[in-house]
Amino acid sequence: MATFGMRDDRAETGAVASVSTQAFDVVVIGGGPAGMAAALSAHKASARVAIVEREQHLGGILRQCIHPGFGLSHFKQELTGPEYAQRFIDQVRATDIAPFLDSMVIGIDSGEGAAASASGVNEAPRATAAHTVTLMSPTGMLQLTGRAVVLAMGCRERTRSEIKIPGSRPAGVFTPGLAQRYINIENLKPGSRAVILGSGDIGLIMARRCTLEGISVEGVYELMPYANGLRRNVKNCLHDFGIPLHLSTTVTRVIGHNRVEAVEVSQVDEHLAPIAGTERIVPCDTLLLSVGLIPENELSVGAGVELDPRTRGAVVDQSLQTGVPGIFACGNVLHVHDLADNVTTESDRAGAAAAAYALGGSAGADAGAAGANCQLKVSPAGNAGYALPARITAVALTKLNFRVRRPVDAACVRILADGKELFAGKVRAFKPSVMESFPLPAKVIQRTLDLGASEIVLSVDPVEEA
Repeated sequence: MATFGMRDDRAETGAVASVSTQAFDVVVIGGGPAGMAAALSAHKASARVAIVEREQHLGGILRQCIHPGFGLSHFKQELTGPEYAQRFIDQVRATDIAPFLDSMVIGIDSGEGAAASASGVNEAPRATAAHTVTLMSPTGMLQLTGRAVVLAMGCRERTRSEIKIPGSRPAGVFTPGLAQRYINIENLKPGSRAVILGSGDIGLIMARRCTLEGISVEGVYELMPYANGLRRNVKNCLHDFGIPLHLSTTVTRVIGHNRVEAVEVSQVDEHLAPIAGTERIVPCDTLLLSVGLIPENELSVGAGVELDPRTRGAVVDQSLQTGVPGIFACGNVLHVHDLADNVTTESDRAGAAAAAYALGGSAGADAGAAGANCQLKVSPAGNAGYALPARITAVALTKLNFRVRRPVDAACVRILADGKELFAGKVRAFKPSVMESFPLPAKVIQRTLDLGASEIVLSVDPVEEA
């Protein structure tokens, strides 16, 4: 009989021996819009693909997003979240992509050297690493091998503990995503009188959804002096329903014993600190915290992937490959997007690059000249909060994504290298709620290399209009 603190070698050996393994070219982790788009793109490139999803269904968060506004770019139609997801689910089902549902990935390991192909044929040794994705499924532990792995785990909501609101800990404090699931999936009413902290898109959408379900929304309170959601959501979700938006105001205390009874709100100064004497009590039984999203990168860190402290997503190059060869990232696990259509476009690129890598080519083979002589870092400056990709390894047209840290009515994007301005965009307005993109021409990358610089700087600088 084994005792505590002692290894049972026989049991351990038996457990390892019983783990079955299946081989694929590309393993996609996450079955939401990013994962499905990446899988379909890789499959189109003739790769054998697997999708691992921890829920019982594909579709991810879109299954509970029953509001319209999806598909305008990708399908040229306005769809609800479930409709948008179902189109991809149908496409996946029409292929031989292998779905592993109700399965939780517990680790990603890499092994150097030769690996068997998805067909089971041993190939000559090559530089590519064989990645092993270990997961727990309803039938037990399983290992999937593939030369390429696509990280598409999405993001999670920040909670009360991460923003440290003082007060008691009663029932009735939710993230808006949880409240959305209760209402749209579980058919449960989270409360009767709600206060929403944060004017991100999900908070705005839930203000409208609560109102439609007969829940009185006392107001949306925003720490910043501007709304953080898309303009269309401010209009459609707040203005059209007469829901007040209080800017430069935050919740400073939660009041209640068994259930939320009220919250204390206070105005904040230019340093975002509460102003003494501005406190007031707002009666409510529900508090929704729409205070930001965090990419789900615990698996990424475990696999040795470097994270960008600005996005909290992976550091990637223009093919969306991380610093670990053969591991790619896309969607909200890489950086938080504003539109699902943008997630699809980005993930399509990641899937194609992963397939190219797995099938023997370079992930950036179609992107232009690549090599050790092109190793550039991309950094944000000025009003730019981040720049993605953070590395450039090919001299080719590259799309840079970024968000500004604060709204500005007139500014332009400037591309700098070694202190010299190489390229500039048009003067226009920028808002933090919009994920921006900027084309970086190949000639600008080449000029940076010719200057002997190792870094490209994307700066968003205000412009005084005449």
